[in-house]
Amino acid sequence: MSLSLDATYALMKEKLQGLVPEFELEHKAELAYEINKLKEERNAIILGHNYMEPALFHAVADITGDSLELCRKAAATDKDIIVFCGVEFMAETAKILNPTRKVLIPSKKAGCSLAQSITAADVRKLREQFPGVPVVTYINSYADVKAETDICCTSGNAVKIVNQLDSDQVIFIPDEFLAKNVAKQTGKTIIFPENDLNKAMQSGDGLKKVFIGWHGRCEVHELFTPQDIADVRAQYPDVVVLAHPECPPEVVEAADYSGSTSAMIKYVQEVKAPRYLLLTECAMADNIIAANRDKEVLRLCSHRCPHMAQITLEDTLASLQNLQYEIHLEEELRLKAKRSIDRMLEMS
Repeated sequence: MSLSLDATYALMKEKLQGLVPEFELEHKAELAYEINKLKEERNAIILGHNYMEPALFHAVADITGDSLELCRKAAATDKDIIVFCGVEFMAETAKILNPTRKVLIPSKKAGCSLAQSITAADVRKLREQFPGVPVVTYINSYADVKAETDICCTSGNAVKIVNQLDSDQVIFIPDEFLAKNVAKQTGKTIIFPENDLNKAMQSGDGLKKVFIGWHGRCEVHELFTPQDIADVRAQYPDVVVLAHPECPPEVVEAADYSGSTSAMIKYVQEVKAPRYLLLTECAMADNIIAANRDKEVLRLCSHRCPHMAQITLEDTLASLQNLQYEIHLEEELRLKAKRSIDRMLEMS
């Protein structure tokens, strides 16, 4: 049973003090109360990505985590409706894994610069250009791209997936920086579609192991620089720096640790340090602070994801009230996309 309005406000005030201005808290508590009441009536579950704003993340989300983690956990519930508080490709993945459920996303504008960087036609062209080379696609992609791929991966399992493939050449799409970081960890040289594979593979005395990448980038993670790290270290020499693998390789190299959003959260919870700097979407640092008041977490809040910011408490309430906006996928496309995800789960 959902909490009363007074209890909702009291809980949010305790949890979000210092993160949400006091003048906003009462309004957000009213929205959270209405959302929690309505989701019970609708037999709905709300999934909150790690990048959601603190009030939504801590007050209405039933399950929190990264995109794939959320989709898998949702499949284990008995709810009729899934409201995915994240961007569109995440909601699509939820529909791929939960075909009988109604999957809603609160905003039609919640896209992704990385997912939008590549199309299914691009993948088919890559296959023609590099015949016989397996295609590994980052989970941060749309369903039609997943449907054209051999296997998906996450930022957390990409190295493990690539190491299990019986191929010296791999097409790894669409994130340019994740590809470069994984290529380095797996002993491969990265080239891009504008390069000739045969020439790129030739090196002095033999063949190179090659990653064929793509020029897709996350518009948040690409903005971080080694100078950002140097500036923070100058002020806080004992800081531990955590960078998402979608950051440029020189940023990952300068950091103390690199991992997915879930891995970074786990690191902060389990590894004791004077303070932490998270190089990822700023809202996640706020969510970690709310859950770990004994930890000092720094963040660079000049870099925000405009797409994640589209998902608000107001839109989440409207989504439940009007059952909007529903994710629809053709069954043939869904099944093809699911095969690439299933293979990843088997290899993970």
